Amino acid sequence: MPALAHFSSKNNQREMLQALKHDGAIIVDDLMSAEQVSATVGELDPYVQATGNGQDDFSGRLTTRTDGLVSRSAQCREVIQHPLILDLCNTFLSPYCERVQLHLGQVIRIKPGQPTQPIHRDRWAWGTHLAHVEPQFNTIWALTDFTEENGATQVVPGSTIWPDDRAAEESEITQATMRAGSVLMYSGSVFHGGGENRSESDRWGLNITYTLGWLRQEENQYLSTPPELAKELSPELQELIGYAMGQYALGYYTPPGAPGSGPEVVPPQYALGRTDVANALGTPEDLAAISQVTNQEYS
Repeated sequence: MPALAHFSSKNNQREMLQALKHDGAIIVDDLMSAEQVSATVGELDPYVQATGNGQDDFSGRLTTRTDGLVSRSAQCREVIQHPLILDLCNTFLSPYCERVQLHLGQVIRIKPGQPTQPIHRDRWAWGTHLAHVEPQFNTIWALTDFTEENGATQVVPGSTIWPDDRAAEESEITQATMRAGSVLMYSGSVFHGGGENRSESDRWGLNITYTLGWLRQEENQYLSTPPELAKELSPELQELIGYAMGQYALGYYTPPGAPGSGPEVVPPQYALGRTDVANALGTPEDLAAISQVTNQEYS
């Protein structure tokens, strides 16, 4: 049976990225302290306990999925902006975009008796239309120990290059066993799925995923964290959840109002009361990137 590579936060990021590109997934051990895990669980527990089970076999009839983490949890806001994660994410997705954004934030609780989830690719959120790019950088933070018995995530190392209709053999599947506080990082192209929980306790995982700035997010962050809530966040987190141009001329809007009562074209940050973003259509770097592509196409 194949195994996933384990790293510590002190390992070289290039080595992490090489393993991630080769296998499609890696584990970084003990990235969150026991105190941070406890604080995160404490903030999320009321919401998790109030969340109903899934309504189909894919989402899990004995699995709960709790979203809206940006507005609900200060601890999760820190996790979402973890420097190592963002460094790796930006490097991993940089060949395909000028800016990354939060795709979703979700607590996945697998209860005892939950069967295995069907093996799948997360990039199928957009159908099978994105085989030519890598659209995602995903993480699952273990808020409990992930064991073979309690449903540690199933992963198929090396499956990123498979065709979509390729089925994994049992011998090709491993499980992302790890201690609480560790994190599984995986691409949108690797085949994976939730494991079977044969234990007598819940398995909690914090699923934080990122995507290309020009794609639609799986979780609608503008509704989960509307402007009246988002304006209280740091500018960096505001932009990460989507209050920013996706690239040049992608995502601007016109504020409603009487003729001449306001600017005609503004970036998303304007909805949060921010006027510090000079160019409504994007940065000079964004325009340079567009110009470079145009020059290549017509040279």
